[in-house]
Amino acid sequence: MTADAAGAVEIRSALVRLRRTTGLPVAFGGLVEPGSRHVRISELNGNATPALSGLPVTSGNGLGGRAVALARPCAVTDYSSSRQISHEYDIPVATEGLRSILAVPVVVRRRVRGVLYGALRTPQPLGDRTLDAAMEAARDVEQTLAVQDQVRGLLGQAIRTESARDPGTGAVWEQVREAHAALRALAPRIADPALRAELLDACELLTPGVAAPLAPRPSGVRLTPRELDVLACLAAGATNAAASERLGLRPETVKSYLRSAMRKLGAHTRGEAVAAARRTGLLP
Repeated sequence: MTADAAGAVEIRSALVRLRRTTGLPVAFGGLVEPGSRHVRISELNGNATPALSGLPVTSGNGLGGRAVALARPCAVTDYSSSRQISHEYDIPVATEGLRSILAVPVVVRRRVRGVLYGALRTPQPLGDRTLDAAMEAARDVEQTLAVQDQVRGLLGQAIRTESARDPGTGAVWEQVREAHAALRALAPRIADPALRAELLDACELLTPGVAAPLAPRPSGVRLTPRELDVLACLAAGATNAAASERLGLRPETVKSYLRSAMRKLGAHTRGEAVAAARRTGLLP
């Protein structure tokens, strides 16, 4: 799944949550198109017409463009008569029958990546609770997009490292291990199953064939995903406390997974467990 497609999925989910939490009859939104100053309205929920579908909103123009330019939420009680905004998009807005509208930017690392809109078909003020709910929906999208950015950066690092790695080069090998641990730690935070599968596939790029020159994987050794997550963090040099924070687990839970992995691998220390997992090709 491409970054744009994954982002559209998050926008779509946020619009459903926005309508459910606020009771607004209409919600819509989209992402900033790469290399442009336009937000493309790609997702609509509760709309009665296709008037807004595919509409490119330029930064600074209309309500959404104002939210993009200012990087903060904006709202109007009656769109068609508001003096706070320009009116390039009056026709599609009127065609859909929208009057009171709010627009909340999605900001990731100080860059506006998209806009969420919520609207009424009557000219009445949108209260603080509605605005707070819209901002919360936008924050959810922001967090997911930030994680997706991090994932894709790590995927690129993993692929570059895989293509250049030499088992005899210590520095490169440590990069492999760090990328593997970071990718596994991020995987449980990905809500999109396609992106999560892509991430786990990248982890597999770093492990197949590792054990071949050393020893075949013993039959019966099967570690759970979380046991592998913990070992991957430890293999990258993390302490139990650091692994706990990275994986979002309690320290006691990390220890429990580690004990279980050690038992399965026949290891008596964490170092032996990591070494055994590497010999069997479970870890790079």
